[in-house]
Amino acid sequence: MHGWTGRILRVDLNRLEHSFQKLDGDFARKWVGGRGFASRILWEELEPGTDPLGPDNELIIARGPLTGLLAPSSGKLVVAAKSPLTGGYGDGNIGTTASVELGKAGYDAIIIRGRAPRHSMLVVEDNKVSVEPAEDIWGLDTFEAERRLRKTYGRFAGILVIGPAGENLVRYATIISQEGRSGGRPGIGAVMGSKNLKAVVIKGSGEVPVADKKELVKTATQAFRDIKHKPNYEFWMRQGTMMTVQWGQENSVLPAYNYSEGVFEASESMDGYAMERVKVTQRGCPNCNMTCGNVVLDEEGKESELDYENVAMLGSNIGLGDIRKIAVLNRLADMYGLDTISLGNTIGFAMEASEKGLLEEKLEWGDYERVRELIGEIARREGLGGLLAEGTRRMAERLGGEAYKFAMNVKGLETSAYDCHATPGMALAFATSPIGAHHKDAWVISWEVSTDRLSYGREKAAKVIEHQRIRGGMFESLVTCRLPWIEVGLDLDYYPRLFKAATGISMSLDDFMALGDRIYAQIRAFWIREYGSWDRRYDQPPAKWFEKPLTKGPLKGAKLDYTRYQGLLDHYYDLRGWDTRGIPRRGTLRRLGLEDVAEELDRIVGLSE
Repeated sequence: MHGWTGRILRVDLNRLEHSFQKLDGDFARKWVGGRGFASRILWEELEPGTDPLGPDNELIIARGPLTGLLAPSSGKLVVAAKSPLTGGYGDGNIGTTASVELGKAGYDAIIIRGRAPRHSMLVVEDNKVSVEPAEDIWGLDTFEAERRLRKTYGRFAGILVIGPAGENLVRYATIISQEGRSGGRPGIGAVMGSKNLKAVVIKGSGEVPVADKKELVKTATQAFRDIKHKPNYEFWMRQGTMMTVQWGQENSVLPAYNYSEGVFEASESMDGYAMERVKVTQRGCPNCNMTCGNVVLDEEGKESELDYENVAMLGSNIGLGDIRKIAVLNRLADMYGLDTISLGNTIGFAMEASEKGLLEEKLEWGDYERVRELIGEIARREGLGGLLAEGTRRMAERLGGEAYKFAMNVKGLETSAYDCHATPGMALAFATSPIGAHHKDAWVISWEVSTDRLSYGREKAAKVIEHQRIRGGMFESLVTCRLPWIEVGLDLDYYPRLFKAATGISMSLDDFMALGDRIYAQIRAFWIREYGSWDRRYDQPPAKWFEKPLTKGPLKGAKLDYTRYQGLLDHYYDLRGWDTRGIPRRGTLRRLGLEDVAEELDRIVGLSE
C-alpha cells in the first residue's frame, strides 16, 4: 500500500494486550482514513446502547493518506468515540506532532478498548507497544503532564494528554497536545479518562510509503507557494481566525450574552487588532505555512494560544471584553482539558439562568473573577461546576421549565461561535452537523452574509451540503486542515493530485464528494441506531433563534422563521436523498455502497425507497 501504512494497532486495556491488524485495501479505498475509518469502525464494532463512558466504547485515533506527508497543513489526526455528551457519534481533529509520528510508527489507526486497572498511559514506539503506569502524572494539568512526558520521551515525541476535566469525566472534556492544541469537542477526553488513560505517546522511526515521491514533492511545493501568494495571506498571518471578531461584529453574528445578540459593545477590546497588541509569537501544526495559533501574554503574564472560537465564547458570549482576561480563561480551559466552545456556552447558559431566577447562585455577565474560579470547579466537578460539567442539554433538563429555550445546543453539542438569528443557512449547518452543532463541517456563514442572507432557498441547502462534502468528508478523511482552502483560497484540485501521488489511486473531486455523502449517511445511521428512532426534531437549531429577536445592531428585530426553516430542511433532505424524517432512503444507501446499513436501519425505523 502507498499513502497508508497498512496496519492498525488494537489495544485492549482490560487485558493489557495489543495486536496488529492488517488494513484491508478495499476498506481503505472506500473510507480513505480519519473520520471515514472511525465512523465505519464504530458502526461495525460497537453494540447499540454501549455506555460512552464504559469499557466497551472504543477510542479511535486515525490518520489519513496525506497525514504527516509533504502536503499543506497535513499535521492533523482524528480522535473519535461514541460521545458521552450527545450519545451519538463524536469526533474531532487535532493538529499535533502525534499525527506525523503515528504514520512513522507504522499505523493508520489505533483502536483502544477496555479500561486499564490503574492510571495508565499508552506508549507506542514503532513495534514496541506498552501500557505504562501514570500515577505520577494523573491529576496534573495538561501542560505539566506533557512537559514531564517530554523529559522522558523527547521533544519530538507525539503526545496526546487529558487534564483533570477528562479524568473527572466532564462531558465536554477534550484531548490536548502541545499546550494549546485541542480536539474532540463531544467529550472524547472524557472517554479517554473513563479508560484510566492519561496519555498516549507515539514515536516512530519509519516512513509512510508513497507511490510517486517526486510528484508529491512537486505538487506540494507548488501548493505551499500558492498559499503564500494569496491576497489574504499577509493579513491572515497577522490575525488568523481572530479577524472574525471584527467581521462578526460588522455582520451581526458575533454571539453576545448567550446568543441573545449578534453584536457586542466591547468587541474592539477583544478583536484581532487588540490581539495583535499583546501577541508574542505564533504556533502551528506540522507542515503548515499559514499558522493560526496566535500566542499572547494574558492578564497573568503567561502565554495563551487564541483563536476566534475561544475568544468569542469566553468573551462576548459571557459579557467579557478584555482580551487579556479572556486569554487567562482560555489558558485555564486548555490546562484543564475543557472544550472552550462548550465551556463558554455552559457558562453563558448559567448566567442567563441566574438572571431568570432558575439558579440560586447569582452569576453576573462579565464577572471575570467568578468565571475564573468556576472553570476549575467544572473540571473538578465541585459545587455548581458539577452541574455545568454536564453540558447545556442536561442542565436544561435539570432546571426544567423553559430553560431548554436558551440552551444553545443541537443534539447535546453546544453551538460554535456564530449567532444565527439572521443566517438560516448557518443554522441549518449547525442543525445537520454529524456531531452536533459545530462549524467545522459547514462554515457557510461567510458566503451567506454576502448573498441574500435572510432567504431560505434550495441553494442554501445545497451550499451546506457542498461544504459538508468538502470539509467534513474530504478533509476529515485525508486528514488535512481545511484552512488553506476556506481562508486563503487554495484550489481544491490540489487534493486529488496529492492523493494520487501519495497512494497511486485516482480519485476526482466528484469521487471525494461521494465519499463525503457515504460518511454522512454512515454517521446518520449510527445516530439512528443509538437513539432507536429518528425524526426531524433532532435537526432543529436552538429555540432562542426562533423566539427571541435581536434587539441591537443593524439587524435589530431579526429572528429565524420556523415554517420557512422547515422548508429549508426539506430541501436539505431531498438533496441528500433522505426522507422527510431525515433518514437516508434505501436507494441512497444502495448507491453509496451501504447495503448492510440499509438492512439494519430498515429493521429499526423502516426505510423509504
